[in-house]
Amino acid sequence: MMLKLGILFAVALFLETASAASLGVVQTEGGKVEGKSISLGSGRSMDIFLGVPFADAPGTFEKPRPHRGWDGILQAKDYKPRCLQLTVLMNDYIGSTDCLYLNIWVPHGSSVSAGLPVMVWIYGGAFLVGGSMGANFLDNYLYSGQEIADRGNVIVVTVGYRVGTLGFLSSGGSDLPGNYGLWDQQAAIAWVHRNIRSFGGDPGNITVFGESAGGASVSFQTLTPHNKGIIRRAISQSGVALCPWGINRNPRKFAEEVAQKVNCPTDNRMAACLKMADPGALTLAGPLDVSASPDNPIVFNLVLSPVIDGDFLPDDPSHLFHNAAEIDYIAGVNDMDGHIFTALDVPSINSDLVTVSDDVRRLLGAYTKEKGAVGLNNAYSTYTSNWGSNPSQETIKKTIVGVGTDYIFLVPTQAALYLHADHATTGRTYSYLFSEPNRLGGPLLPYPSWMGADHADDLQYVFGKPFSTPLGYWDNHRRVSGAMISYWTNFAKTGDPNNGGSSVPVNWPKFTRSAPQFIEINSDMNNNYVQQKMRMPYVNFWTRILPSLPTVIPTSGDMFLEINSDMNQNYIRQEMRLCYVHFWTSILPSLPTVGSEEGACAIHCGHVQTC
Repeated sequence: MMLKLGILFAVALFLETASAASLGVVQTEGGKVEGKSISLGSGRSMDIFLGVPFADAPGTFEKPRPHRGWDGILQAKDYKPRCLQLTVLMNDYIGSTDCLYLNIWVPHGSSVSAGLPVMVWIYGGAFLVGGSMGANFLDNYLYSGQEIADRGNVIVVTVGYRVGTLGFLSSGGSDLPGNYGLWDQQAAIAWVHRNIRSFGGDPGNITVFGESAGGASVSFQTLTPHNKGIIRRAISQSGVALCPWGINRNPRKFAEEVAQKVNCPTDNRMAACLKMADPGALTLAGPLDVSASPDNPIVFNLVLSPVIDGDFLPDDPSHLFHNAAEIDYIAGVNDMDGHIFTALDVPSINSDLVTVSDDVRRLLGAYTKEKGAVGLNNAYSTYTSNWGSNPSQETIKKTIVGVGTDYIFLVPTQAALYLHADHATTGRTYSYLFSEPNRLGGPLLPYPSWMGADHADDLQYVFGKPFSTPLGYWDNHRRVSGAMISYWTNFAKTGDPNNGGSSVPVNWPKFTRSAPQFIEINSDMNNNYVQQKMRMPYVNFWTRILPSLPTVIPTSGDMFLEINSDMNQNYIRQEMRLCYVHFWTSILPSLPTVGSEEGACAIHCGHVQTC
């Protein structure tokens, strides 16, 4: 009897697989491609195409070029290498210069799909690292689009783009304009627009979405005039073009540092030399400086980022929101997005056994240094107004995280939402705060028990990991994942996260200047989680109060602020230890190498004494 049942089950499985809807071989502008088809059960199936080229292998510091095409049928069944980038330790590199590929997930019901909404994912990674497949654990890739595509009945596309020096180095001039990674993203979006109909998608209904640097990239893609009429909707998660790390306003300095490391001149021959340099050497020459403190926050070290080049970005991003007037837009942050950065600036926030004292003041001093002591005092008063006379260590540490979250993510995102709403004609605007607590917070765990949602904590839920790896999650995690997928895919279908065929736990109202509403997303959400004016006292400080104060330290120059408990306007100074800086950076490098320690000491001491 059991044998017969087994045979019947096998036959049924075979028949379901054999009869599953599939696109088969697909014709694209470059040639024919064939992916793999999988059965999802209940009469549903999915075609997956991995490693489809959307552009040719790019030249160093050149815009992407159309692919030359291929003969025969391209087998699109495996991920391609990510773009050349530094390893975690930043002492080596991985990836390839031939990396402009995308991946496509197409769901089907009883028949082959047609006219489906399309969601194009742009990954984050500080514009330094990342790949279209994301991190991999037991062959379960973070950015697999399978759960979103199946549960939301949308096509999901993930794209590769150049990062690090090869993607974002710029001289600040036309000889090395930068933004190569943004051009790669734009080429991928344009390819999807031209070809997705062959995969069952609607080229008139493309949503771009991304997180962190990917969220900022989404923002840039909506603001550039080069995507006019291509993008219908957009979702920025924990990153917008207005973030302090979003634009490098002095790219020449870092370009010269890279040039020196690869033995290139720093004069008008620099760009030509860099274009001839080894791509691996260029990648190694652009590491992130991970040294950080409250006085020198690590966010200031994120210098490989987009630039205002007069082409992709013809103006400051804040002046380009008219280009997104017809684009529906969702933007939001995690409630402790800044933790990943402030934990590097102030590591003691993660330890219950280590106290912090003046770190709030020091961090605020760094963030407000252009406004001097007046700016710092205003900031400190704003963030400590609810402390009381004897604040706990938890209160102080949470304030540090709040400061970082506001400055790096939340306030710029709110500013972008207001600008989008102000310029919108047909585009709708939505705001959210994600607050599902980090799963590693608590006693004997890496993070403190008060930990909220850290940077990137939302990704696992958007991509449905509680469903694809159920043993690693609880039912409450599946609730929040299901809600996010429903909101995101409803929005992709209709421009309204509440309507699109998938039920949602709470109605999400639109964001306007007169009613800046948002929803808080977590596993406990109900109608009380619809709120207004997200962290308004802090948004008001950074966007209104601080800019109104007189600038006492130019954004570029040789002035500095000495920070201590006695600080006043006399603590603003110029040319910090200039004589010694001049010795180490100019005099010593110009001297010939000598053959003895005594000779070196004599030269060294002689010049130092002139100070």
